Amino acid sequence: MQGLSRQIVGKRGEDLVAEWLKNHGYKIIERNFRCRGGEVDVIAQKEEVLAFVEVKCRKHNYFALSEVITKSKQQKIAFAAQKFLHERSISSLAIRFDVALVEGMDESETITYIERAFRDERFSW
Repeated sequence: MQGLSRQIVGKRGEDLVAEWLKNHGYKIIERNFRCRGGEVDVIAQKEEVLAFVEVKCRKHNYFALSEVITKSKQQKIAFAAQKFLHERSISSLAIRFDVALVEGMDESETITYIERAFRDERFSW
């Protein structure tokens, strides 16, 4: 049952972040893109930038950015981004890796959005 609760919290967080992105001028391209070796929670475009967004949810306000997204997780996201770009033959957009932190998970949710949260050597900046 705890796993289900975690899935519900994660889905709610992703829904909130997708809505936040739309309200800030982004178009949602895909959600929950998965491939062997990686996944991306939300892929969104704003103008000429394609953002690969990792969503992290916490019921309480205790985020430490160093604990939010490990180097291993970054590599998995970047791998999935590379697969996504290859599958769709996208090469003309700037690529960015962002993190959305959702705190609260009740009536008082807050979203902290971090652009360029990390980099990957597979992509030029």
